[in-house]
Amino acid sequence: MSERIAIIDGLRSPFCKAGGALAGWQADDLGAVIARELLDRSPIDRDELDEVIIGNVAQPAHCANIARILALKAGVPDSVPAITVHRNCASGMESVTTASERLLSGRSKFILAGGTESMSNIPLLFGPKMTQLFGQIMKAKTFSQKLKVFSAFRPSFLKPIIGIQLGLTDPYCDLNMGETAEILSREFLISRDNQDAFALQSHERALRAKQHGFYKGEIHPLGRPPEYRPIEVDEGPMADQSMERLAKLKPYFNRLSGTVTVGNACPVTDGACMLLLCTETTAKEKGLEVLGYLKDWEYAGLDGARMGLGPVYATAKYLDRTGEDMDVFERVELNEAFAAQVLANAEAWKSTDFAKKHLRRDVALGELPLEITNVNGGAIALGHPVGTTGARLILTLLRELRSSGKKRGLATLCIGGGQGAALDLEVE
Repeated sequence: MSERIAIIDGLRSPFCKAGGALAGWQADDLGAVIARELLDRSPIDRDELDEVIIGNVAQPAHCANIARILALKAGVPDSVPAITVHRNCASGMESVTTASERLLSGRSKFILAGGTESMSNIPLLFGPKMTQLFGQIMKAKTFSQKLKVFSAFRPSFLKPIIGIQLGLTDPYCDLNMGETAEILSREFLISRDNQDAFALQSHERALRAKQHGFYKGEIHPLGRPPEYRPIEVDEGPMADQSMERLAKLKPYFNRLSGTVTVGNACPVTDGACMLLLCTETTAKEKGLEVLGYLKDWEYAGLDGARMGLGPVYATAKYLDRTGEDMDVFERVELNEAFAAQVLANAEAWKSTDFAKKHLRRDVALGELPLEITNVNGGAIALGHPVGTTGARLILTLLRELRSSGKKRGLATLCIGGGQGAALDLEVE
């Protein structure tokens, strides 16, 4: 890039399991509270914003273009435009990279970016038969016509379509995300024990980070309406998690021979995360303190049935373009959609055969060092609010770099439908 993008500051909500402590919050209200708090403590006045760009996947029906509604509720002037972006699991990252392009073009000076998701409030839907019945009722003009329409009703018409299940299924390859993880577990021979051990490590690292107060620096406490008792920490990390407990869980996506369970996969989650961006030049001109910088990024596409390998594809594409290698990264944040998916990436990273067959490289990408990856826990413990996670990875990585005295890190994730994202971030 012509210059780095400065991430002035960031803030997020606690992450809570769907149906849990944040279930009373709609996605627009959840994001608005975090955006308002971030702007209140920012050196940038709201009327200095040029745009608001927010990632969201579920796209709630009650607020089309959720970014606009969220921005107005956060006190952003109505003269500031807002757009919602959607790249499945990378929507929070897409908000940042889209904002970066605006900033680098000179069209904007300050942008509020981020993501919000209330997976608790993804609705159940009526099927086509019930929908058609409602339409016919609306068209019927007389009582006898309406009665005739009603006579065609059958109780089976009320069987709902589960919106969240539909959204987590790739309609092109006709697999849900868990089934794609099972494919990777077989392809890379990732055992159930290794998946469970990785999941346990995620909880242990998240709990250790919590005990040390790491996440307190990025979480704004929220409460559940109407009581609003403050929730100050993520709900997911389990102090009593163990290999014995994990071993008792049955495979969820392939009951007969599967290895992926609810224990070694990320939970369905509610949460929001917001970031304030400008160019490095603008930050220096205004004398702003900066959390960190986005150096550059890359997105890549791949087979949707193996979507979990998105990180290795995107990272290879980025390193090939820049001519660098994995050694430049001192920390990695890689979204833990599934333990099988993370461990499969680690195998693909070091495989020369995989590199030749899939990455158009003569040599392996290198090592994905798990000892420096997700050192404060990952989505298996923290959760994965799909429109938000990309922004959370950026915020957590920059704070970890500063906390550990490191300089440069990689934020990467897989994307439902067959994509990957890789962001190169650094601190001074």
